[in-house]
Amino acid sequence: MNASIPVTRVTDHGTAKLMPDVDRTRAWLLTVDGAPQSYVDLDDPAYLEFEYTRRLGYVLDAVAEEGRPLHVVHLGGGGLTLPRYVAATRPGSRQEVIEADGALLELVAEYLPLPPDSGVTPHAADARAWLEAAPDDHADVLIADVFGGSRVPAHLTTLAYAREAERVLRPDGVYLANLADAAPFGFLRSQLAAFATVFEELALIAEPGVLRGRRFGNAVLVAAHRPPAVAVLARRAAADAFPARVEHGAAVREFIGSARPVDDADAVPSPEPPDGAFGIG
Repeated sequence: MNASIPVTRVTDHGTAKLMPDVDRTRAWLLTVDGAPQSYVDLDDPAYLEFEYTRRLGYVLDAVAEEGRPLHVVHLGGGGLTLPRYVAATRPGSRQEVIEADGALLELVAEYLPLPPDSGVTPHAADARAWLEAAPDDHADVLIADVFGGSRVPAHLTTLAYAREAERVLRPDGVYLANLADAAPFGFLRSQLAAFATVFEELALIAEPGVLRGRRFGNAVLVAAHRPPAVAVLARRAAADAFPARVEHGAAVREFIGSARPVDDADAVPSPEPPDGAFGIG
């Protein structure tokens, strides 16, 4: 049993709280302003508690041969769950974490320190500004999991942002994003439309109930210039404790429908989740 005590700290962008998991000895849940942000098990960095992080992990496992080091850029840091996962499953990887809340990075470094040989470099910076300053063909994988509270900031939802993401990735690179929406999916469709403008291949991973419009929930966007490993992803997503479906090709184009990308001038944050959508007990 974890005998640690909760830690609460006001950071640059909210109130962060680290809560120990009573069932796992050195595991912690990070919330910001009450919204769950990350789950980290310091003894088992390959353990992914949240469903959407497992789906991102399935894609990370499939983007290259097992164990091959990658250069991964994470937009949004939280508790550094996925950087720890990549460091554990692909030793020798080079990783950069872009987190706007510098005080949150300090809190995580204090209570959830990375191993000294992790290969992870945190940067306290705005994700869009950092991306715009990054060189061309910089990374193998770009993961966007940026939320201001429970909403994706407006400047990370536009066609111009999608073009910057494509520029920073190498030609065979893969873009991943954690998004959240509900029917009629105005936000999610616009995001898919934007990335369909700059990438040839898109996939969407989400629970069937979310895709059918029955409830608000997470969806993982995969974008690349090469086809994703759809069969592998579909098997793993279907076998998850919370099974998900992988949409690709014509199904994604049908889902986009008549939606159009959003320009910077018209951008708004992603929808506010309904009460209790991502709450904790």
